[in-house]
Amino acid sequence: LLTVTMFLSTLTPKFYFALTVTSSFISGLIFVFEWWHFRKYGTSFIEQVSVSHLRPLIGGAESSPPAPAAFSTGENEASRQNMPECKVWRNPLNLFRGAEYSRYMWVTGKEPLTYYDMNLSAQDHQTFFTCDTDALRPSDTVMQKAWRERNPQARIKAAHQALELNNDCATAYVLLAEEEATTIVDAEKYFKQALKAGEMIYRKSQNCHSQSPQHEAQLRRDTNVLVYVKRRLAMCARKLGRIREAVKIMRDLMKEFPLLSMLNIHENLLEALLELQAYADVQAVLAKYDDISLPKSAAICYTAALLKARAVSERFSPETASKRGLSTAEINAVEAIHRAVEFNPHVPKYLLEMKSLVLPPEHILKRGDSEAVAYAFFHLQHWKRIEGALNLLHCTWEGTFRMIPYPLEKGHLFYPYPSCTETADRELLPTFHEVSVYPQKELPFFIHFTAGLCSFSAMLALLTHQFPELVVVFAKAVSTVSVTGLAMVSPRLWGILRSMGKEHLVSL
Repeated sequence: LLTVTMFLSTLTPKFYFALTVTSSFISGLIFVFEWWHFRKYGTSFIEQVSVSHLRPLIGGAESSPPAPAAFSTGENEASRQNMPECKVWRNPLNLFRGAEYSRYMWVTGKEPLTYYDMNLSAQDHQTFFTCDTDALRPSDTVMQKAWRERNPQARIKAAHQALELNNDCATAYVLLAEEEATTIVDAEKYFKQALKAGEMIYRKSQNCHSQSPQHEAQLRRDTNVLVYVKRRLAMCARKLGRIREAVKIMRDLMKEFPLLSMLNIHENLLEALLELQAYADVQAVLAKYDDISLPKSAAICYTAALLKARAVSERFSPETASKRGLSTAEINAVEAIHRAVEFNPHVPKYLLEMKSLVLPPEHILKRGDSEAVAYAFFHLQHWKRIEGALNLLHCTWEGTFRMIPYPLEKGHLFYPYPSCTETADRELLPTFHEVSVYPQKELPFFIHFTAGLCSFSAMLALLTHQFPELVVVFAKAVSTVSVTGLAMVSPRLWGILRSMGKEHLVSL
């Protein structure tokens, strides 16, 4: 120690300058490498090495995240690359314009639908309810113009004109049910009239669809109208409390038109079955539609998690689980929640009522905030009904992000998280709603540490260059404090130091 203290007293300002410059350079290189590793792999290299190699050496338990193979069997690289970014989907559970959206606007004075959302609906209506043969029928010609009208009153007026020309114009009844009816009961009456007219037109189209491409296009249009009307009738029955009737209509619809699975009628069925608490039937629907070849949705992922949570949530306690470990059923439930959260990380805040809900839009972006709003709006009651389910979600959902790759554009269990999600959600959701931009992962500790170390050593190098004598005095003072600290820790060591060089220590 005497040699060390003598060595410190002989150091020059040039040495301190060289030391701080070198340390700044080395810490800067470490910081650059740490940042690069984090951007590429989502973890700190130093933390990863300490967990993987150092912790087992000192006897610590290595915690490895569950393997994702059980969930990602069918997700290959080709499907991930071909998955379109930010494709907007029709909301399977969208509300009625006149009976629900308009009533909200009358009460609050806030417009629940954005222009972008309504414009997408107008395009959907023109695609679903029009065809090239509309020019042959005056009522369909009027309705073709009605779907393109921006003013709601103009659309309603055109629908009445179409009914004056043809009392069996199914699409006119559809428009009036959606926009003129101010209650669900009135909407259901219009849809029943639309169903009667639509079935008659559909039978006629079936008889002559093979005669020409125009007749085939007309059959396709009449099929769309019939399916749309039956689905909305099922939704009316669900809203009016006739849930078993709604389930029957949906099941018949899915059986009669199996090729229209992309309309996601099964999501309406899942919600109705959950209301009936028919969990075995819910599991059967999930077994059919939670398939690797079909696009996932928050409804499928979170319903699967809810069923797994239902088996353990009533007796689940985080304190008990931390002591005895998780059982197999609890592990399955936690993994299902992790899977759901990775698919759409915005949902838990709505289910846990950490964020306020708004009316769901007519279109949603899968994995986005708009889908989270639409799911939670209808399914929050089902999570509340199962005792302990929300508690289990609260205890586990945040831990998911330690296992999700970052940035989420890399993907893990699902196709890469779209980078344009936030922009599209802001177009779909009303301006008074604060759009969720989660998930965000904080930078690892060692990136902050190396950045601070690099900045601190660079500042010391600059100070040493500008004020060399002052920095030398400061360094010697620090060494004095260090030696004094050692003396406080060990009186015996202090006695040895005194005997070896009392005068030198006083000079320091």
